Amino acid sequence: MKISTRAVHHGKEPNELTGAVKPDICLSSTFKQHTPGDPVGDYEYSRSGNPTREALEQNIAGLERPEGADTECHGLAFSSGLGATTTILFALLSHGDHMLCSDDVYGGTFRLITGKDFRGFEKFGVACDYVDMADEESLAGKIRENTRLIWIESPTNPLLKMADIQSITATYGSDGVIIAVDNTFMSPYFQRPLALGADIAVHSTTKYIGGHSDVVGGALVTKSRALHERIKHYQNALGATPAPFDCYMTMRGIDTLPVRMEKHQENAMKIAGFLEEHGGVEKVIYPGLASHPQHELAKKQMSGFGGMLAFYLKGGLPEARRFLENVRLFTLAESLGGTESLVEHPAIMTHASLTEESREALGISDTLIRLSVGIEDADDLIEDLEQALKA
Repeated sequence: MKISTRAVHHGKEPNELTGAVKPDICLSSTFKQHTPGDPVGDYEYSRSGNPTREALEQNIAGLERPEGADTECHGLAFSSGLGATTTILFALLSHGDHMLCSDDVYGGTFRLITGKDFRGFEKFGVACDYVDMADEESLAGKIRENTRLIWIESPTNPLLKMADIQSITATYGSDGVIIAVDNTFMSPYFQRPLALGADIAVHSTTKYIGGHSDVVGGALVTKSRALHERIKHYQNALGATPAPFDCYMTMRGIDTLPVRMEKHQENAMKIAGFLEEHGGVEKVIYPGLASHPQHELAKKQMSGFGGMLAFYLKGGLPEARRFLENVRLFTLAESLGGTESLVEHPAIMTHASLTEESREALGISDTLIRLSVGIEDADDLIEDLEQALKA
């Protein structure tokens, strides 16, 4: 089955007992046992397993499965994207281990690993080096004997840099090094890291997978049963599991994922072209533009370019604030991937957990603006941007 069909059907088959064509929302927190240790069905307690969550996990696993392959994939759902990330780190890393991470990684991931005002995961004795994954020579110089995890965002948040996932996994993937790819920006519709050799595909399902800015969640998918069972143990132990209703809402969003992603991309391409020609814009960053330094890589490893873009305004922070305070259709808010268009200022908002020096070194300046382009009419969105740029 193609991904558009899997989005609607995989893991969401009609109930054989009732005929219901949509998954049931099983709100029970606990399940009856015939005798001690002998549950009536496959479930004992909803943190450990729940029918609605299992349907979501199967559904997402079906989305990430390589097209046309017989490979079995295994999904796990979480109460947030950071819940998924935290569980992976606990499952795979121990005191004395080392990991590599994309340098302009999502601010929440940086906060979890390194921290700023409070120490992050490094306080448990795990070392982390932040690397420009677009530069494989730089990556090679950071690998250690005790490297256990390579954490890739591709494209990155917010600068949309890309890693050659297939090349990195072929060069550095081994039994001792797990490669995880945060696929949130592209969703499984436009990119499938497991097909490119990665061990784990990770998502904040809050974003494109849920797609309506009304439910928080996370997920991961693996090809390895052993790796799945290892992480599943910590999913249960840490307890960052989603409520059944949240699972249902996420599955409802997945039904329309293919349609939404096409519209997000269509609008983003038009807006990127508009901004690239605008005199008040210094630079536009969008993988679909020929001006993007990794445009050819984007065409090779992705089937589309997504709905996220960033650009630098001419001027300084006052000009950026003026623009942000004058948008009308675009909503000034964090997050991304919903049907509505959002705009945000990474230095002040999503990446405020980085030090000012780190932000400047990465290029997250006071004039950087990030757009999550929604599914509204593209001409209306461009008109809104144009009037805000004139303000």
